[in-house]
Amino acid sequence: MSGRRSDGTPVRRPLSPHLQVYDMMQMTSALSISGRITGVIWSFGLLILVWWLVAAAAGPSAFAGVQWFLSSWLGLLGMVGLTAAAWFHTLNGLRHLSWDAGYGYDIATTYRTGRMVLIGTAVMTVLTWLIAIIAWA
Repeated sequence: MSGRRSDGTPVRRPLSPHLQVYDMMQMTSALSISGRITGVIWSFGLLILVWWLVAAAAGPSAFAGVQWFLSSWLGLLGMVGLTAAAWFHTLNGLRHLSWDAGYGYDIATTYRTGRMVLIGTAVMTVLTWLIAIIAWA
């Protein structure tokens, strides 16, 4: 990339590494990208929450339509995915908080906490839905 110094002289600057530089099968890269993706998914989940709340305020027919969609197989699949994304994003965020505090930088700990995030996401998603199904029954 070409640029100019503050005195106006031209300079060639290196480009930042991009996705093709990183090994996506490496746990640290995969969890980093997944954390960003789940943040975006979580944003879409908040839009669904707003849709649900607006429908609740709009009246029984609008609310029934949202409830119908969310209880369909596509809606339930989306809600399970949203639950998994929320748990992953939360647990991965806690992992990053420990890094911010200066803990867990060595490779063994990084991989161990990464596996803990993945296992924790699966366990908490299943547990959340078991509790929800029991509460609905």
